[in-house]
Amino acid sequence: MSTKPTTADLEWTELDQRAVDTARVLAADAVQKVGNGHPGTAMSLAPAAYTLFQKVMRHDPADANWVGRDRFVLSAGHSSLTLYTQLYLAGFGLELADLESFRTWGSKTPGHPEYGHTTGVETTTGPLGQGVANAVGMAMAARYERGLFDPEAAEGESPFDHFIYCIAGDGCLQEGISAEASSLAGHQKLGNLVLLWDDNHISIEGDTETAVSEDTCKRYEAYGWHVQRVAPKPDGDLDPNAVYDAIEAAKKVTDRPSFIAMRSIIAWPAPHAQNTEAAHGSALGDDEVAATKRVLGFDAEKSFEVSDEVIAHTRQALDRGRAARAVWEKSFQQWRDNNPERAAEYDRVAGGELPKGWEEKIPVFEAGKGLATRAASGKVLQALGAVVPELWGGSADLAGSNNTTIDKTSSFLPEGNPLPGADPYGRTIHFGIREHAMAAEMNGIALHGNTRIYGGTFLVFSDYMRNAVRLSALMHLPVTYVWTHDSIGLGEDGPTHQPVEHLASLRAIPGLNVVRPADANETAIAWREILRRWTKEFGKGQPHGLALTRQGVPTYEPDEGAAKGGYVLFDADGGDAEVVLVATGSEVHVAVEARERLQADGVPTRVVSMPCVEWFEQQDQGYRDSVLPPSVRARVAVEAGIGLTWHKYVGDAGRIVSLEHFGASADAKVLFKEFGFTAENVASAARESLAAARR
Repeated sequence: MSTKPTTADLEWTELDQRAVDTARVLAADAVQKVGNGHPGTAMSLAPAAYTLFQKVMRHDPADANWVGRDRFVLSAGHSSLTLYTQLYLAGFGLELADLESFRTWGSKTPGHPEYGHTTGVETTTGPLGQGVANAVGMAMAARYERGLFDPEAAEGESPFDHFIYCIAGDGCLQEGISAEASSLAGHQKLGNLVLLWDDNHISIEGDTETAVSEDTCKRYEAYGWHVQRVAPKPDGDLDPNAVYDAIEAAKKVTDRPSFIAMRSIIAWPAPHAQNTEAAHGSALGDDEVAATKRVLGFDAEKSFEVSDEVIAHTRQALDRGRAARAVWEKSFQQWRDNNPERAAEYDRVAGGELPKGWEEKIPVFEAGKGLATRAASGKVLQALGAVVPELWGGSADLAGSNNTTIDKTSSFLPEGNPLPGADPYGRTIHFGIREHAMAAEMNGIALHGNTRIYGGTFLVFSDYMRNAVRLSALMHLPVTYVWTHDSIGLGEDGPTHQPVEHLASLRAIPGLNVVRPADANETAIAWREILRRWTKEFGKGQPHGLALTRQGVPTYEPDEGAAKGGYVLFDADGGDAEVVLVATGSEVHVAVEARERLQADGVPTRVVSMPCVEWFEQQDQGYRDSVLPPSVRARVAVEAGIGLTWHKYVGDAGRIVSLEHFGASADAKVLFKEFGFTAENVASAARESLAAARR
């Protein structure tokens, strides 16, 4: 087969075209074999994906985690075969058998790409638009990483310079999260981000005219992006030369993110299925697959046909990757030689270690004084900021309320921004009022590596973030959500702002640790434990959500038991405990006051503070039993939210002081009294539980 280039600007041979067509028939075969999936987009996008993986991106298939690589995000995750076929062809570790086992139990090719499951997959995508926001986060992280280690380098000359490429579909751009993220990307002038839009005009319900009539390119121009449109070939196929030229032009625009609209025909060149909604999410059918193979010059009787010539040609990506990495490593070593202190810092960060003595910088708060846990969190962040440079973050326009400003003099803003403290490598991120995108961008930042991210908003707005928070847990990412105004204690803003169901709902997400500290010292210990769980000794990352008070709460002496999730804050006097009061957050001091009442009546009472149920459940049974003795059946759980979490802890004789309805607009003290979060009511519940336990 000829290897003579067929275009002037891009080295594109007949073998390249055969490889693209091979990817198309592999996608059709894989879906046909399992009987379900999304073949059409993978078929039409094959030229663009192949161009990226074989002609554009700097990566090494033999080392998918090479820090100098470009990143690729398939936001249109339903078209997972777009990615899987390229990982197979380029030699990332997938083989033909993996494509043959698409969407089946135990395969490396699940229905949507899954981070940590398939080598070469940079993020878990599926919920549309998440990948766009992940890519924005990766681009932000790349800039911050450069600022940490090589800020003086000329543009494009640092070993930390690389590009983020993302392919998105119509559905991705219809979801609001992509609008949020794209707006921020334009504001941040992320010139290292290239978004390719598959403009195929088809969604599940048919032509996108059913739902969309806006000019998407003009929308992205309004966001501040560099915008190009790529026309297809006369026959409707994507033109790899035009795609390549557009990408190369985008790479030269360093002061704006780039948007490339690629007009495509879904399922091209299937004779009858192309340009139909059926091709989006259904197998083409045996006859149509066979007809497509004949159009492309493949044997209609063969499935998963890959010629030796094609695979030998595409696996040259391994050689190119090895060479690219060698060039990069030379540059990286030169940087190391010229910057020994920064190189040592890089080794620490990349190795998953924290600076020596960092724990000593965490403040200890004076017992007896009242302080809101959000305020304590802010003091801890500022103390950590001085010694943990990789820690950065911000808020969804609520920094003054969330206390998430790690450095008041340094804002992560692009060159040319007129605000004081604006710095392209700044410490404090202003996410804007974009909670959903913020959470997904945080995921992208964590996925990029070499920095540690947190982001804040009100707890009630975690609902806006939930899909991305769920993906944090699914991917085991070390991100930290700072959720303040955690209960009816926020007061007069009323039920729209008072979280009731949120704590229980968030605890229902597997792998998410929800931490609701009782006071300032528990908050400090919680932050220390969260950072400790970022280190390599813990293996996979763990996302955390801190639920913090708006109102002041009493400060107790620090107790290391807080790091275990639950511990005895005050034990019974005058004998073994007859009743155990379990509380979290701002309700702990109510339980402490109730204990005083019960003790005065001769009832030995233990108070257990349970800042993190998930951490507590990770302790051994012996420790858990020492905190909650099985022999003590009289128990009361106290939390200003629905009581769903607490039934397993109080048992059949226990009682739960909770809030099973929405709040109201009034002063926090009034609300706590009216809704029963008082020492008197908790003591009364304890007496009821004691009576039930004695029956």
